[in-house]
Amino acid sequence: MKGKVIFCPKRQKALWCLILTILCFVRSAKTEITCRSCRPGNKWHPQELPLKFETQKYATRLRREVSGYGDGAGKAAIRESRCTDESADCVSEGVNTEKRLKRILDNLHEKRENGSKFSKTKISTVKLSAGFTFATKYEPRFRRNSDGDEVQHHRLSQSLKQAAGMRSTACGVTRSKLRRSADEPRAATSRQEEPKLSSSTFALTGDSSHNQAMVHWSGQNSSVILMLTKLYDYNLNSVTESSLWRSTDYGATYQKLNNKVGAKTILSYLYVSPNNKRKIMLLTDPEVENSLLISSDEGATYQRYRLDFYILSLLFHPEQEDWILAYSHDQKLYSSVEFGKSWQLVHERVAPNRFYWSKMGLDKEPGLIHLETSISEEKALYVTCKLKNCTDTNKGKPFPGYIDPNSLVVQDEYVFVQVSTVGRPIYYVSAKRDVFTPMKFPKYALPKDLHVISTDENHVLAAVQEWNQNETYNLYVSDTSGIYYTLALENVVSSMGPEGNVMVDLYELAGIKGVFLANKKTDNEVKTHITYNRGRDWRLLQAPSKDLRGSSIHCVLPYCSLHLRLHVSANPYASGNIASKESAPGIIVASGSIGSELTASNVSVFITSDAGNTWRQIFNEEYAVLYLDQGRALVAIRHTPLPIRHLWLSFDEGQQWNEYSFINLPLFVDGVLGEPGKETLIMTIFGHVSHRSEWQLVKIDFRSIFNRRCTEADYQMWHLHNQGEPCLMGVKRMYRKLKPTSRCVMGKTYSVSVTSGPCDCTEADFECDYGFERWINGKCTPAFWFHTSSMSRSCTKGMTFLNSTGYRKVVSNNCTAGVITDYTAKKQQCPIQAPKGLHLVTSEGTLTTTLGVNVTFLVFLEEGDGARTSITLDFGDGHALTYSNMSSIEDGIKHIYKGVGIYRVTATGENSLGSETALLYLHVTCQLEYIHLSAPFVAMRNKEINLTAVLWPSQVGTVTYIWWIGNNTEQPVITLEGSMACTFSLEGISTVTLQVSVGNTILQDRKTIAVHDYFQSHLLAFSSNFDAHNPDVAEWRLDVSEVIKNSLIQATGVGEDQILVTVLPGLPTAAEIFLLPDKQLTEARPVKIIAHLDQLSETLLSTLNQNLVQFTLKPGVQITVYAAHLSAAPLVDTSENHSGYAMLMLLSLVVVGLAVFAIYNFKRDFVPY
Repeated sequence: MKGKVIFCPKRQKALWCLILTILCFVRSAKTEITCRSCRPGNKWHPQELPLKFETQKYATRLRREVSGYGDGAGKAAIRESRCTDESADCVSEGVNTEKRLKRILDNLHEKRENGSKFSKTKISTVKLSAGFTFATKYEPRFRRNSDGDEVQHHRLSQSLKQAAGMRSTACGVTRSKLRRSADEPRAATSRQEEPKLSSSTFALTGDSSHNQAMVHWSGQNSSVILMLTKLYDYNLNSVTESSLWRSTDYGATYQKLNNKVGAKTILSYLYVSPNNKRKIMLLTDPEVENSLLISSDEGATYQRYRLDFYILSLLFHPEQEDWILAYSHDQKLYSSVEFGKSWQLVHERVAPNRFYWSKMGLDKEPGLIHLETSISEEKALYVTCKLKNCTDTNKGKPFPGYIDPNSLVVQDEYVFVQVSTVGRPIYYVSAKRDVFTPMKFPKYALPKDLHVISTDENHVLAAVQEWNQNETYNLYVSDTSGIYYTLALENVVSSMGPEGNVMVDLYELAGIKGVFLANKKTDNEVKTHITYNRGRDWRLLQAPSKDLRGSSIHCVLPYCSLHLRLHVSANPYASGNIASKESAPGIIVASGSIGSELTASNVSVFITSDAGNTWRQIFNEEYAVLYLDQGRALVAIRHTPLPIRHLWLSFDEGQQWNEYSFINLPLFVDGVLGEPGKETLIMTIFGHVSHRSEWQLVKIDFRSIFNRRCTEADYQMWHLHNQGEPCLMGVKRMYRKLKPTSRCVMGKTYSVSVTSGPCDCTEADFECDYGFERWINGKCTPAFWFHTSSMSRSCTKGMTFLNSTGYRKVVSNNCTAGVITDYTAKKQQCPIQAPKGLHLVTSEGTLTTTLGVNVTFLVFLEEGDGARTSITLDFGDGHALTYSNMSSIEDGIKHIYKGVGIYRVTATGENSLGSETALLYLHVTCQLEYIHLSAPFVAMRNKEINLTAVLWPSQVGTVTYIWWIGNNTEQPVITLEGSMACTFSLEGISTVTLQVSVGNTILQDRKTIAVHDYFQSHLLAFSSNFDAHNPDVAEWRLDVSEVIKNSLIQATGVGEDQILVTVLPGLPTAAEIFLLPDKQLTEARPVKIIAHLDQLSETLLSTLNQNLVQFTLKPGVQITVYAAHLSAAPLVDTSENHSGYAMLMLLSLVVVGLAVFAIYNFKRDFVPY
């Protein structure tokens, strides 16, 4: 008996459903991880909530924020994603939230979460138009965008994965798919046995709907914490509720201060003086009440001050605690010297984020302000202003001419601007407030985008995107002047940041000067490189020898290496992909991967204790690793969207990790804030237990885990090296560090101790000088475009100059002796040479100017003795100036032209050995205000007429005329003359359009011309009172022409189609009437048509001579029409270029005679069939 297996369709469908259900349950961890913030109006779409910790470097940036996202973001957003349509789950969850979470966490299996694309390091934060970008360094600049939403630079609530460089488009974690977190113990683990941290929890009662928070911790020796929570409505783009909380016991308890600031007051922002953190400033919502609340006792009491402008951003003075600059929504800059109690206007039309405080030791006055003012969409000015007296007489203009909008950056001792000429940007730099000089890159780099990354150690590090690059940048380093740049590393990876800013994959190690990490793109593979000498030499990172399980990792250079994600959070209190600390030299914690290139998958966390020489793997998935006790201990919190209650601690530089619980019930972590300063032994975790709970503030005191203070016996000396080479940057450096085996607290009195010894100079201490390139053999050789003699161009006879050997010492390198004499530039006598390479340009980089405007000419000399070379500048208008040397014209040569035209400007440099000439042709124009196209109203078919352009003013400079004639609308006629002749071959109405172009101004006029085979015309005059009512505008002439036409038709009885009238421009008022033949006579003989026109003329003239044609212009104003000429003649045009009436009459008779003769012969020869 044979059996058969028969699949029932219904059972088959049920079986497949069962299988799919099981698979979905198994893989739910990967398919349902969604963000809590997919709400409209959100700039960022992170997957998880953030961990914030780092405080040591940016303690002055005091406005930070813990928030969720969306219309109830943070915990509120989770509530919305889980509780839609009032589901039963949502209704019951409010009672059993904790029990359900525990049951879910104890029963679901954990799944590791997939990574997504890596993000790049954000280096520069100030973007210039046309691609000029700089980093802002020391000044705390607080700002928000124009629609009232806060710019997210200081938010504590960025997602964990965004802070780590992850990018995700997923949305929401549904309650049914929650997993047990990896750091949660399994059900068999007893919570009584696990180690716990000393912590306390405080709930912000009544703020469960608030989705944003801003936190301020006063800092060392202060236990005060201020927290401003807000309900931000993303649909209204405004704050609708707020609460102010204050803690005086390091965050153990909080007091609500709404009654002290006003129960109905809505607070939008919290500011703190970076120089005196006891001074607090609160900004109210300007749509409700525009005022400031100021406190001088760490937020205990407040005074209210009204504002008459809307603050968009604030800039505190780096030294004066009460000095503030405020930028308003209408581009006005205000200043206060009383910490916001009173304000005064500094300047209008100021570019956003383009204002800077002066720097002591560089600027003449401490109250000086550097700012960029907007002139137009294409022009701006760099000016300096006095704080209390910014008038036109007190303004300085350090740069001679206009600059590109949004291009001014003042950073340390350098000032940068950009000027675009002929579509190419030219970058200028001023060092120590000296004159501006073009930044010199390799001749054919042709930068199209530039970012200044840093200006430390008296040099500039810049990222340049050259003409043939799209997604990568080349790193360049300058000399101390900031003028001459040499290549450090090619093809560094870049990406666009969340606000459209460029992020370059470059990271500088904190605490050790000269060490950088960069991600370079080679053959479409991204690899991480490290340098120990400021970019002079780079190498790949050696991967760890073993993984977490102790298994060997087979990774051989250069085919396999360690690659790191170099994204650092824009928020100084956020944990990024990579972290180092000045007080813990040599320790770097970063996420990355091992292989031939950097990948987005298989991401692990690695640590090095010797500044990148050797690495260890510490986690096989992503964690936020934070520093405690000046780097003595490390805290790790797992990146997860799930609630957690554990963190990990290491006391031996990441070799061993211990798990600690910080709360009894799992907490959704929204952010972490550490105690300001280097010690950081108290930490506050912000979060919520469930989606309906209030903010939970967990204070963790790590002091209890340290049993003693460190003594001298707990420290050891660590030698910095690069693969065994101890001489780095010309010295041997040894750092005093804590022994990994010592478990003690270093305390606030600890400071990094460094001892150093000099090294003899070697070739490795020198980089290629400007104009030289490193070849494969390691030698620096002149580039093909570089002439070594050009380096002596500023040399004066009798003096000396430094003749480059092709090398220059790396900036901040302190080596001595050795080969220093072989590579250092040699001092030589200045050569006597004729001037060469003379350049003449205008300060604006253009070849046109406006009449009466002061033009500034700049003259540059590439080679020659500038001190002994005289300069003669001939302006081309009969005026010339001569200067004895180049130094006397550093600020430019100014001249005003008094007439329009094209001027040949010539600059001549001359000394005893020769001369050099440079010239340019300058177009001087004036504003074209009005044009008129003069053309006949009626023209005879196939007869030439003149078209003339009348300009006002008549002399405006170089003019281009563009003509569209008839129906030819695609190919205009372009001329440099204001008149042209044309003919029309078809009867009817033809259109002539004229455009006149002068500089950036284009004006247009259009005329319609009636084309006929036969017509007669007469000039008309009017009674003298007509001129008083003639405004002489085209529209008036058209309207009055219709009135005159109707009066003539009524007085003469001539048909409407047989009369055309046009009022002529100018005074006295005149007009011309055109008589056209009846349409029924179109096929008639010419003699008959002419006779008909003669009859119409006689009728018209008779009526005009009897003063029968009158019309009322306005009540009480009666106008009489007269005939200006009593003789009739057919006309083609009324201009002086054509024959008179008698000649036209004679030609007409000849044509008629020939026509009669031709017809007679035709009839005589015609023989009918």
